[in-house]
Amino acid sequence: MTVRRTLIVVLLLMLVGLQSRLWIGSGSFAHVDGLQKQMAQADATNTVKEERNKVLRKEIRDLKNGLDAVEEKARSELGLIQEGETFFLLVEKDDN
Repeated sequence: MTVRRTLIVVLLLMLVGLQSRLWIGSGSFAHVDGLQKQMAQADATNTVKEERNKVLRKEIRDLKNGLDAVEEKARSELGLIQEGETFFLLVEKDDN
């Protein structure tokens, strides 16, 4: 009987060990679920960055190919005013 009991205890310990790997630790359901969530978040971040890169590539292409884009950038960012143009600054009145 003791051999049988020892065998049962060993088998139960093996079962518990295998189950613990399944539920706890590296490769467990929780770990895999966490990794899948991280991947989904990384994919979403990558999608946003890819869209931003497309916009930047288009802007670079426009700046390389035409002076219109350069002039627009200079007007908006540097305040370019060409000769013969008049600059108007509109200031909104505070309601306070």
